[in-house]
Amino acid sequence: MVPSLEIFAKIISVWRFIVTDGVTGGNYFINRDKEPHPIKNKFYMQLNSSLSQLESLTLTNDSHSEETDLDIEPLVRQPTNGSNTESGFVGQQRNNYLAYQKSEELQQTLMGRRHERHLIVLQDFPDPDALSSAWTYQLIAQQYDIKCEIIYGGTLSHQENIALVKLTGLPAQRWTPPTLKTKDLSLYHGFVLIDNQGTTSQLLSAVVQAKLPLVAVIDHHSLQGELKSEFTDIRPSVRATATIFTQYLQTGLLTLDNSVSQHVKCATALMHGLRSDTNRLMQAQEEDFMAAAYLSRFYDAQLLNAVLQANRSKRVMDVIERSLKNRIVQNNFSIAGVGYLRYDDRDAIPQAADFLVTEENVHTAVVYGIVHDEDEELEVVIGSLRTSKLTLDPDEFIKEAFGQDSSGRFFGGGRTSAGGFEIPMGFLSGGNENSAYARMKWEVYDSQIKQKLLRLVNPKDNPIQSE
Repeated sequence: MVPSLEIFAKIISVWRFIVTDGVTGGNYFINRDKEPHPIKNKFYMQLNSSLSQLESLTLTNDSHSEETDLDIEPLVRQPTNGSNTESGFVGQQRNNYLAYQKSEELQQTLMGRRHERHLIVLQDFPDPDALSSAWTYQLIAQQYDIKCEIIYGGTLSHQENIALVKLTGLPAQRWTPPTLKTKDLSLYHGFVLIDNQGTTSQLLSAVVQAKLPLVAVIDHHSLQGELKSEFTDIRPSVRATATIFTQYLQTGLLTLDNSVSQHVKCATALMHGLRSDTNRLMQAQEEDFMAAAYLSRFYDAQLLNAVLQANRSKRVMDVIERSLKNRIVQNNFSIAGVGYLRYDDRDAIPQAADFLVTEENVHTAVVYGIVHDEDEELEVVIGSLRTSKLTLDPDEFIKEAFGQDSSGRFFGGGRTSAGGFEIPMGFLSGGNENSAYARMKWEVYDSQIKQKLLRLVNPKDNPIQSE
């Protein structure tokens, strides 16, 4: 059933107000220097088209008007029956407008940075969402003669991430502390944070010390602190940073071409990133589905399937086996410590959690271990949580379990159905050449982590609970 004419009239009047920039009365989408502006003009034409159709609909007094089809492009959904029609339509138009507004702001930022060199800093252990989004940013920036290098400080350990980089030729570089010493950061004019806000990258301190300005922050996680950036697009309501970048593509910041191999591979990477961060689209929102629909015109299904079919290494299988042997199950929680792991095997931990949560009568799994670098001088406790329980908030659970460090930074967090934590060992790092000491250290950390988790899983059984 079509909403009342009065409601449509209000919608139209609100959008006319926005389009004409209600304060100044000037047309916001007309470039004041009289030169064509592809993003503004494209959105203006699409919005006017949508509004014209709404106006014609409000003038129609037809008993079968609910059968009228609205051909609205690109992100405006057709009104549906029910009381949420008005809010859904306006909400989607608002999201659409925000995407164009942010695209325009990014375009202006890039235009002011022509002929520069930038670093795209990812989290230490980048996932498909981060990798694909960074590649898209690099391709967009190339149009403004900006050369970007994609860097991360940790490693690619998940077999799908390794396959993604190898099969697509995604240009990501690992910068370890020794690598940093060989780099002249004065050659760069700024840096960009994508799918992170600097809190999960050991490279951040180096670029800050080099006094490189922060050019852009583009992320879908909640704001983690004050960021002084020329351009900021942080949207926690969106499930994947790949969705944000796909919207940039839709607005015309980069025109994908099926005949360009690099574009096809980038679209495939974005599809993988979007799919990964939305749990195979099971937790996708409308914007994510619309982004996936757009990418479906360009991505290579066979290439994506090859990435998804990447085999687990023997070491990953060993960690999964260890988690099975060491797990304890209480109140439908499965908790397992897997001992010491190399940096290169870090992603075995979330894969083990993915496996444990599939056990019958288990709704939440937590797997953790001590991850060390090549020389075993740097150690950190890393853990992953997976849950199928709708009422359990991973972000709240992990923050309550492990708290904050001395600077007020939480040791972990999460999103829908998944979370993770990372606890530096500091002074206790290293010394593992003595097997007895290494075993004792693990037993202490294993007991402490279990106690903190079981305090929430079985609050009545907390051994240190006060009267």
